[in-house]
Amino acid sequence: MLHPEPRRIGVFGGTFDPPHIGHLVTAVNVRHELALDLVLMVVAHVPWQKEGLRDVSPSHHRLAMVQAAVRDLEGIEASALEIARGGASYTADTLAELSEQYPGAELHTVIGDDAAATLTTWSRWEEIAARSRLVVVDRPGDPVELTSEVPWLRVEVPHLEVSSTDLRARVTDGRPLDFLVPRDVRAYLREHGLYGAAVG
Repeated sequence: MLHPEPRRIGVFGGTFDPPHIGHLVTAVNVRHELALDLVLMVVAHVPWQKEGLRDVSPSHHRLAMVQAAVRDLEGIEASALEIARGGASYTADTLAELSEQYPGAELHTVIGDDAAATLTTWSRWEEIAARSRLVVVDRPGDPVELTSEVPWLRVEVPHLEVSSTDLRARVTDGRPLDFLVPRDVRAYLREHGLYGAAVG
């Protein structure tokens, strides 16, 4: 049976090193609140904002972890678009490519409130705003002040104190990742020995 082409698409980019429950909660809630047909978790090939700041796991490992994380989630998919393109990953290029891949679709770029607060430092941010609706993921509490140059859509999601930085440290220290990282992602970490230690 043929599925109809998605008309409303969320573009949720990230390093996902590793993907965790906070990422999944964001993707699921944004899809629900905005009635999106599809949310693409787009794995950055070379995240330009993190280049030189720390070692980033190879993109094929990060893609495989996102694929494992979303395997059973309806309407959420891992995207290798930026990996296939190679080089530094820029959201403006990704939106241009998705516009060709899904002609006529309404694109929604999903970003966290911390990233949204620095949007005007992004490469070609005006192009991003022109090609898509910008969705800021708010945590409960005082909303972050954002540039008024963009007609933001706000989606509030549950506040989960989970970060990829902390999760990498937990792996290295041998602390458990249960309920923080999907089971299939934990299995992948264990199988490939990512972050320097076995995972329980």
